[in-house]
Amino acid sequence: MSSLLIDDISMRFYLPDNSHVQALEDITLELKSGELMSVLGPSGCGKTTLLNIVAGFLAPTSGKIILNGKTVTGPDAERGMVFQQGALFEWMSVRDNVSFGPRMKGQQASEYTENVDHLLDVVGLAAFKEKSVYELSGGMQQRVALARCLANDPDVILMDEPLGALDALTREKMQSLVLKLWKETGKTIILITHSVEEALLLGERLLVMAPRPGRIHKEYRLPFADMGVDADLREVKKHPDYSAKREEILSMIWDMEEEIMGRGEEEAS
Repeated sequence: MSSLLIDDISMRFYLPDNSHVQALEDITLELKSGELMSVLGPSGCGKTTLLNIVAGFLAPTSGKIILNGKTVTGPDAERGMVFQQGALFEWMSVRDNVSFGPRMKGQQASEYTENVDHLLDVVGLAAFKEKSVYELSGGMQQRVALARCLANDPDVILMDEPLGALDALTREKMQSLVLKLWKETGKTIILITHSVEEALLLGERLLVMAPRPGRIHKEYRLPFADMGVDADLREVKKHPDYSAKREEILSMIWDMEEEIMGRGEEEAS
């Protein structure tokens, strides 16, 4: 069983005036293979910084990331990233975008075509594979981004607000797709979001982070992601435990935001 260990991670950014910002402090947690974790918290709590460290885009000030027994030292195909904006090659076809990773690995078309076509079918884009990306809607582009990430067969999928720019209806459909792909592929997924509802729906583990410095405030183990795999997400939201957890976490984050605003007023005075 593969696992991802975030081992005592701290991150400090130094500023030109020799001051610094402590973005993260003493973050430690472990994800087992196939777990789906959503990460939530007020702005400035270091959610994206943590994700970039796991991806290998940033080197932490202290601590380390260990995946499958090996220390992460930089970006690698074993960790796939899905951004808020798809970061796709808009002039390429959908199929060429999804097959980009395997082609860069030197695979022949005979090795990847069947899998690429399967992934496009899974994300509902089989009829659009020859279309250029710029011809697609935002929701369809995010489907391409998901398929492209999966085509590299990463051990861990990292999602940074992947559904944040979508309209409400498209976002709900994409949430269902994320759950479907999670169950079908068995991938380990970390998803950053600002939406409490989305964090509840897409996290069998939900991590609430506190700001300045970013640290783990509370962790939840939740049933809603498993429930949502085979059920309408609107029905899942009617569950009494869902409503109770939603209000609890909203109050928690609201209190953090109030504290941040209070600090800002003190520093300004």
